[in-house]
Amino acid sequence: MATVIRNATVLTLDESDRLHQRADVVIEGGLIRAVGLGAAESAPPDAQVIAGEGKLLIPGLINGHFHSPGNFMKGALENWPLELFMLYEVPPLMDRVASPRFAYVRTMLGIIEMLKQGVTAVHDDCFFVPVVTEGEVDAVLQAYADAGMRATVTLDQPNVAETAKYPFLSEILPAPLRDRMQSAPRMSDRELLDHYARYIDRWHGSSDGRLRAAVSCSAPQRVTPDYLRALGRIAQEMDIPYNMHILETRLQRVFGQEVLGKSLVRYAHDMGVLTEQAMVIHAIWIDDDDIRLIADSGASVAHNPVSNLKIGSGIMRWRAMRQAGINVCLGNDEANTDDGINLWTVGKVAGLMHNIADPEFRNWITPQEILGSLTHAGARAMRLPVPTGQIKVGWQADLALLDLSTLPFTPLNDIRRQLVYCETGASVRTVLVGGEVVVQDGRLTRVDETALLAEARACASEFADYMSRCKTAADDLLPHYRAMYDRALCTPVGMDRWARPDFGKGGAPQ
Repeated sequence: MATVIRNATVLTLDESDRLHQRADVVIEGGLIRAVGLGAAESAPPDAQVIAGEGKLLIPGLINGHFHSPGNFMKGALENWPLELFMLYEVPPLMDRVASPRFAYVRTMLGIIEMLKQGVTAVHDDCFFVPVVTEGEVDAVLQAYADAGMRATVTLDQPNVAETAKYPFLSEILPAPLRDRMQSAPRMSDRELLDHYARYIDRWHGSSDGRLRAAVSCSAPQRVTPDYLRALGRIAQEMDIPYNMHILETRLQRVFGQEVLGKSLVRYAHDMGVLTEQAMVIHAIWIDDDDIRLIADSGASVAHNPVSNLKIGSGIMRWRAMRQAGINVCLGNDEANTDDGINLWTVGKVAGLMHNIADPEFRNWITPQEILGSLTHAGARAMRLPVPTGQIKVGWQADLALLDLSTLPFTPLNDIRRQLVYCETGASVRTVLVGGEVVVQDGRLTRVDETALLAEARACASEFADYMSRCKTAADDLLPHYRAMYDRALCTPVGMDRWARPDFGKGGAPQ
């Protein structure tokens, strides 16, 4: 059935960044067929009509980087550096797999929050502890299918011993702990590739094309070289994204220097996996050569500013990347490094935090840039066969309708600035994915929210048991990881990405 959104204010976010004060949008076959004043006249007579008076129509937001397995962890973990933080999230000595139903509810919890905010698509780098199972994979994808959300999902699974992922750790750990790490559960290249083959066959392109597969090495140093390259071949053959966390932290910069003798960006390039399919996640502790390599490859970068602040990773070189022509999208990362799943907050923080990294205010990020990174930049990184993220004829009808009578828009001075700096997602009233209404009057149409949230609360005991096991698995390791972190801090890397008062002594941050 065709759908017409009548008489809305329409912000296209296309190349012209046009704002229609009043326009119709016609949707047929899941695609935008017409945009403009009076466009409704071209719609079939039996078209569904959505009233747009007093509403703002925008492209649905796209969460450019996300880990749905963290959805239960809001407020659960300390503000610690990544290497210590991950001990209590994905401990290397953990021995328990989540049940499929828990994984389903966990995934749906994030879906509900995103859809109600007008987030229509997500790039979910889904990790598994301690190993991938078919039941957990299917549960995650089934949740996205049931809710009607657009999702590109990976199997993010490291497969080398923990000591191979970090500098200094092997020599710092006592022998008994080192031996336990060597015998901890991990999967072979063949096992993981078999999981990918089954996953792609079952889920890629399903749900009318809304669900798509991507691949993930987690990070180049976290997998075997053969597996790293094998995933690269899959990504290039299928033209799907290849997720890789690169240089999120200073310690990872030290790892490159001390273990590889090169930057991790250079390592990915030399291994042949830094291609246009690559989704380089974080990219904070990078230098000019790294930026050039990423730009030349055509890869995208996922910026996660709230996460970077939560765990103290540093300030990314946004302007330098954009000037190099790199596509930069925005993401939540995960609920435990954000303590929420609000992509509007991510946009606001991104629009503010870089102002303290450059006194040249003409380099500061504009609201138009933020809105682009929240929409079509994420779609580009997801490598969708039919584009989304702009209100444009022939593009996917992934749309959000916001109420302009709400406080964020009262009084209405500048729509773009108020979207970035005032909106929280509370003004969203209607959301469409592929032309289907999946949120109406602020409620999901395909999901019983009340029942799902009640079930999530009932899962508290299973989650508490998981967190208890995480703590047991991590406590013995914490002093040694702190020693590794401290030693890395004493290792010069020739750059600084923290907003410290003493930046001026060695030059302003780049």
